[in-house]
Amino acid sequence: MPRGGKKGHKGRGKQFSNPEEIDRQMRVQREKEANGGADPDSSAESDEESSDEDYDQQKKKGVEGLIEIENPNRVSQKSKKVAELDVSAPKELSRREREEIEKQRAKERYMKLHLEGKTEQARADLARLAIIKKQREDAARKRDELRKEKITEETKSKR
Repeated sequence: MPRGGKKGHKGRGKQFSNPEEIDRQMRVQREKEANGGADPDSSAESDEESSDEDYDQQKKKGVEGLIEIENPNRVSQKSKKVAELDVSAPKELSRREREEIEKQRAKERYMKLHLEGKTEQARADLARLAIIKKQREDAARKRDELRKEKITEETKSKR
């Protein structure tokens, strides 16, 4: 590192503003403030400045100026105005959202058929219930018969 302080960034030379350029920029700034923020169209200096700005905007960086590239995958961001937005248009659902809705509808259809007894699982459940009901009726009948027999035996034994 050289003595006497910092060196500029790796090989770059230092750039100093021209005093005439500084004076010109200050005059343009004062004119803008005097005109209420409007750009003075009559002055030749502002015309030169605007032409410089146009040239800078047209000038492209790197290889862009040499090769015109159309990338179909590149999506340019366009800002939409509120008036242009169509709220009434149907929103397209993503694949996951569509599948989730289809699952819910299928489940509702199945439950409806199940409650009506039209599914195989419902038929199996109803058959099991019928068998259990029959077993319980048989058990109740046997208990009644045993109770009657017991009562008849007690009455016979008392006599």
